Amino acid sequence: MTDDNVAEASEVSIDNVEAMLAGRGYEVSRTDNNLVKVRDTESGITIRTALQGNVLFLTVPCALVPGNAVTPDIMRKMLDADNGISTSGFQLYEHGDGRMAVTLNNFCKLQAMGSDDEDDILSCLEFLMADAVDARDLLGDLE
Repeated sequence: MTDDNVAEASEVSIDNVEAMLAGRGYEVSRTDNNLVKVRDTESGITIRTALQGNVLFLTVPCALVPGNAVTPDIMRKMLDADNGISTSGFQLYEHGDGRMAVTLNNFCKLQAMGSDDEDDILSCLEFLMADAVDARDLLGDLE
């Protein structure tokens, strides 16, 4: 990064991430202090973003299913290197009522909210959305 780029860059904050994404045509809404819901208007995919320090975490909820629906066979499909999910990772969360939330996740580390960070955020979003489409096909048996 050159000195000129550093001078143009702004502080890493969820406000700056939210403003940049809104300026790029995404529907954005603040859900909490450091949480922003991002909706791609073309695909309808909604991604939840959270900024912790200078790391932006991105999550797509894929399914909310009975806990026993997440079988070893489904988990093997989720972890298979040839499943078509190339840049994101699955996570499972207990929902607390016997159900399991299946999410697809990605993250990017931000430096100074310059053009490089904007490119990283947009690439991360696009990769996650592409993986979410494949994940829906992969997890179709769960729903």
